[in-house]
Amino acid sequence: MVKPGPSAPVAPAAASTPQIQLIPASAQGALDAAEEAVDLLLESGRSPGEVLVITTGEPHPWAAHELSFGETAYWAQHDAGDDVFYADASAVARAASRPVVVVAVNGGPDSVAATALPQALGRAGALLIVCGDPQQINSVLGAGV
Repeated sequence: MVKPGPSAPVAPAAASTPQIQLIPASAQGALDAAEEAVDLLLESGRSPGEVLVITTGEPHPWAAHELSFGETAYWAQHDAGDDVFYADASAVARAASRPVVVVAVNGGPDSVAATALPQALGRAGALLIVCGDPQQINSVLGAGV
């Protein structure tokens, strides 16, 4: 349960660094950990449109399904901004910033995570949640994350 208290101040978008949260998980468990994180965010009051989920390995099943209807329809859902959006790491540069970005480091070459994590940090307005191997993540984002 969330304790009542003052809400976090709204910081200027470019002036603050988002909080980084690490959820240790194996590559095989990273997607499940990301799903649990999204569920907790939504249960705590986050709007679905505030959340972007990025995968470094296999695409999230939602993304794979939606892409089967074509890129135009897939990105139209992103642009509508009214639901959680799932994207492959290769598409991070195209994704708009959202208050919360969740990254599932669920495989793929280390170079994909090394590129995706800094980009994800740049897209996260308030919070970056990274699910994966802490050693790999710390080596990319810097020790102590």
